[in-house]
Amino acid sequence: MGKNITILGAGAWGTAFGQVAADAGNDVMMWAIEPEIVEGIRDHHHNAVRLPSVERLPESITATGDRKEAVEGADIIIVSIAAQFARVALEEFKGLIGPDAVVVSLMKGIERSTGKRMDEVVREALDLPANRFAAISGPNLSKEVAARQPAAAVVACEDIDAARMVADACTNDYFKLFVSTDVIGVEMCGSLKNVVALAVGMARGAGYGENTAAMIETRGLAELTALGTAAGARSKTFAGLAGVGDLIATCGSPLSRNYTFGANLGKGLSVEEATKASNGVAEGVPTTGAVVALGKQLGVSTPLADAMSHVLNDGITCDQMLSELFEDTVGEE
Repeated sequence: MGKNITILGAGAWGTAFGQVAADAGNDVMMWAIEPEIVEGIRDHHHNAVRLPSVERLPESITATGDRKEAVEGADIIIVSIAAQFARVALEEFKGLIGPDAVVVSLMKGIERSTGKRMDEVVREALDLPANRFAAISGPNLSKEVAARQPAAAVVACEDIDAARMVADACTNDYFKLFVSTDVIGVEMCGSLKNVVALAVGMARGAGYGENTAAMIETRGLAELTALGTAAGARSKTFAGLAGVGDLIATCGSPLSRNYTFGANLGKGLSVEEATKASNGVAEGVPTTGAVVALGKQLGVSTPLADAMSHVLNDGITCDQMLSELFEDTVGEE
């Protein structure tokens, strides 16, 4: 039997996941603050603003701009809001969510002002116990998922039964969810890989090829794995869908905002110019500084994040960024 699923945020990924949930047999309520998006989804089953590639969304999807109406009676509440605005947006829902609802985050990022992961932000904003929070992450470019191309992800919750409930509810014939209890690992995979994608995009934009991209990706994976395990995550999570899977998709596609932002930097654009060209700041930009700070806090070396912070803050070139990845002495793999 289908469930009542609410999606908070009607951006491209939130809308695409709403279609995933509807295709799995659920009734889906989407919430957005933009009246034109609400009207488009509710009255025309189309999100012309954020996901125009889908001509018609399933009939079981509707939308509202009213917060109470959005979450009333929801079994699963899925959050897809820009990471840096998540806390403020979610605090408006505190007290409106039912006592048994599981809240699921699709967000990938670290809160710039606090250095906290999205699981920490969501739970604090909603005063939510750990067994009612789950995170979904994986190689999920929204336009490809929206086109119903085969894809998979991981849903992690401290309570494995809650993770299985979400996976059962949202798995369909083209989208598969696997379960885990490593919330920290899944969260860190999803946020930290954006920094790597910036660097790969920059190298591509500067004209470098496969060897350079592969070097950045593998060294980046080692860096974020070391950070994750130091923070309490399981290393095997970084070798799965949420880790290397998401890294491959994000670092290899112009559909990735982080890759595209980095490519524009590699072509010689400034951060300000790349922001305009990319229609906004990629999530990896604020995450880079957070990764550097986290590395210092945990005593983990972060040469890639350090180099990208110098790109973003000091305007160094791609060649200078790449040279900073190598230590002066011979290092171990």
